Amino acid sequence: VAALELETALRRAMERREFELHYQPIVSLSDGRVMGFESLLRWRHPERGLLLPESFLALAEDTGLITPIGWWALEEAARQVRLWRHVAPRRGLFVTVNLSGTQLSQPDLIEQLAGVLERTGIPPGALRLELTETVVMEHAEATMRTLQRLRELEVPLMIDDFGMGYSSLSYLHRFAADTLKIDGSFIGGIGPDGENSEIVRTIVALADELGMDVVAEGVETPEQFRMVRILGCRSAQGFHLAQPIPGPETLETLEREWELA
Repeated sequence: VAALELETALRRAMERREFELHYQPIVSLSDGRVMGFESLLRWRHPERGLLLPESFLALAEDTGLITPIGWWALEEAARQVRLWRHVAPRRGLFVTVNLSGTQLSQPDLIEQLAGVLERTGIPPGALRLELTETVVMEHAEATMRTLQRLRELEVPLMIDDFGMGYSSLSYLHRFAADTLKIDGSFIGGIGPDGENSEIVRTIVALADELGMDVVAEGVETPEQFRMVRILGCRSAQGFHLAQPIPGPETLETLEREWELA
């Protein structure tokens, strides 16, 4: 009964425009400035308040509602990055959007994405697509053909939660993603004597060999912020830097510069 009620509420949420995006800054570890933002879906439920994706995303996948929700989120994020680039035209700011396995398998994915770029007028590099290792590897050969078509649109690709899935290194090389995002569970254990420090260092070295950038996710303390820079990560995001915030509040964040120890 609860699942049926949630599904009904999800369908109404699209009609009533109850979904919104919050944005978490991604900070450069070379100068402490905002490079871009990750867009994160939220549902402002009329009775339960602001809901995080964990409470409804699985059902959205099961019911197929993830497709219209995902396309709404992608276009909304594209319109937001267009505003950032208007306010700070020389910064080259970008927004990242998570792409679900269901969206990735849509036959009109490329056409839909091209339509978003055309309607919003943003360059392809302003929009970056995040895919988890699991999504990428579930149907590796078919996914690779789709990702190749995405690359022809010049939209950068990011592998999210890297290290938590089961990536084949040979496939990783063939996917030719632009960025690896190191999962926050690895960042939580780094330190001068932390075993995860070597894992992070190894991922950074792998990315260097493949010509990829590296983002450290889940940076929650000043020590972690200091260590990811020492270990060679190019950029970082996490609660130590900023929590996800609504679009209008991000304009103030553009002016911030984080002190690099």
